[in-house]
Order: sequence, then structure tokens, then C-alpha cells
Amino acid sequence: MASSIGVAVWGTGNMGATSIRSVTAFPGLRLTGVITSSDDKAGRDAATFAGLDAPTGILAGTDVDAVLAGADAVAYMASGDIRPDEAVADIERCLRAGAHVVTPSLYSLYDPRSAPPDWVQRLTAAAEEGRAALLVSGVDPGWANDALAVTAAGLCTRIRTITCQEIFDYSTYDQPYAVRVSCGFGMPMDETPMMLLPSIPTMVWGGNIRLIGRGLGIEIDDITEEVERVPLDETVDTVMGRFDKGTQGAFFLRVIGWSGGVQRVIVEHITRIDPSCAPHWPQPDEGVGDHRVIVDGDPQLTIVTRADVPGGTRADGGNTTAANRLLGAIGWLAEQKPGIYDGLDVPLHPPLPPEVEATRWA
Repeated sequence: MASSIGVAVWGTGNMGATSIRSVTAFPGLRLTGVITSSDDKAGRDAATFAGLDAPTGILAGTDVDAVLAGADAVAYMASGDIRPDEAVADIERCLRAGAHVVTPSLYSLYDPRSAPPDWVQRLTAAAEEGRAALLVSGVDPGWANDALAVTAAGLCTRIRTITCQEIFDYSTYDQPYAVRVSCGFGMPMDETPMMLLPSIPTMVWGGNIRLIGRGLGIEIDDITEEVERVPLDETVDTVMGRFDKGTQGAFFLRVIGWSGGVQRVIVEHITRIDPSCAPHWPQPDEGVGDHRVIVDGDPQLTIVTRADVPGGTRADGGNTTAANRLLGAIGWLAEQKPGIYDGLDVPLHPPLPPEVEATRWA
């Protein structure tokens, strides 16, 4: 592996800013470019997006080809939720240009074996043409319910079920579209938000459920969904504004992977816009949220994870783990055959040369 890999960050939102901050500190990586779709952001130093104290000397630009020409890899952090076709085209463009790509932006590709065949064919062809590799992963879906779950299961026998939980107070997640439209907080109870429409949870988390099944040697032959929603008892004010009494205040989502007629792998989201809502549902052990892997086996094992960053929210901490998981995979991807890889293919801590690994320490 080369001692230094040039990485361009595509996007300057929450994940893009986090990735810029991480690239500038990550062992064996160097920031070579930032791609923005906004003329207003073009020409600004990358440090202004990431809150870095010192300028990086890298200016955001709108000329994609120019940025790709100087990059070995791309951290694609533009949204794919409401523009999946555009995101696929962008990633395809990067791969054809010879840049390895890491991204959290396309849920359907978290498990390439169950992704839309057209996307897989296009991106595989682009990767082969550019001699590049692609990893799509995140937190949840992502490491919290694929690699971590499989690792936890390795500590147990007589396993009956594995449950991956996210418990989170979304009043701390300053993403109004995701919170109000996708998740439906503040939405009338007689309307169903995008994330909770039938089949959407399976599209988002089904790939990770199948990955866990594959990692544990069981065939997931069916996936079902259960959703419970409750309204706010009182109006609440948050960083994103007011959420009125009687509108959606919390939801409990379960995506269940079945094998041989038995529930085996379960992803649960217990999500609130205020801690007072649905107090009888599971609560985080500490603060506003955490992720858990619960193995019902011998032993009964629970692993709780949470991430915080100075001056940021726990959502910012989670975003940082996602960015670092992806960035940490770039060196490993650079040594693989061209193609698409998933969260079980890539080690949680890919090996680095000792002199490079030593730079991780502050």
C-alpha cells in the first residue's frame, strides 16, 4: 500500500464536513480535493466546512473532473436518499475515473448480493474499467449491525436471536428534512412518513440483516416489518423548531429476519423527538442515544456503543464513526481486485504499516 493515498471528499454537509476533518487526521491519507454543487461554497477552504483551526490549502470546487484527476479515492458524502439515481451516476463516474469510492449514501448497496441488479452491473463494470473498488456502509445500517453483530455472535453459543438496536433522541439531529419528512416527526398521525412506508425499512436494513445471516451461516428466507407510532403529549421546541402536541413524537420500528420460520436477526429503532415521549419503550443507558447488539444465547450478551465528539452532538459522534470506518477501508480496498465490497468483506481495523499506524495516536 502506498504510504499516502489522496482522497477527495464529495459533499460538504454533515457527513462531508466530518469526512474532511477525519481525512486530515487519518493515517496514510491526505486530502486532495472537495467537490461541491454550490457556487456559493466554491473557492472556500475545506477547513471552513469542517471547523478546523488551520486552513488546509484545499479549496472546494464544482469541477468534478479536475478534482478526480488528483484523487486516488473519493469519500462520496452527498445524499442518496432522495436522489439515488444521481448518486449512482456520480459514483459510477468516480470509479471509471480510477478512484476507489467509499460512501454511506445508497442503502440498497450495503449488501451487493441483494442490491438492484442494474446498479450492481453498472458499478461493477465501472470499477473494472477504472481498476477501482467500492464500499458502501455506515453506522445503522452499517458497522453497528453487520460487523459488530457478527463479532458479538462469535462470543456466544446456543444463539436464538441477535437484535441490533438504535435508541435515539432526534431533537439533537439538526437535519430538518430527514427528521420531519423522512422520519415524520411533527407529522399528523394519519399520515405515514417515508421511512415507515411498507417495504422501505426492508430496503434500508434488509441488506444488513442478510449480511449478518451470511456471516453466521444462516439463510434469511423472509423479512417482515412492525411499526408502532405514538403522538406527542405536549408541544416541544427543539433546534429544528416546534413540534406540536398530537403529531408524531416517537416510533418503534422492527425489521425482522426469519430463517426456517424462526425470528433470528432483528433490527430495532426506538426513535423520539423528545425524551418524554413513549417513556415505556427502551431508553438509552446514558445521554441522548446509543447503539446496542443483544445476543440471546449463551451467554446473554449486550454490547452498548456510543460516540461523542468535542463540541458536537451524539449524532455528530455517530457520523464520525461512519466516516472513519469508510476512510479506514480505503487502503484495504486499494489492494483488492476491482469490484464492490461490503461490511463483512472489509476488516474493522484494516492493517496499516507500523510507521503509518503510529500516526493515529494524538
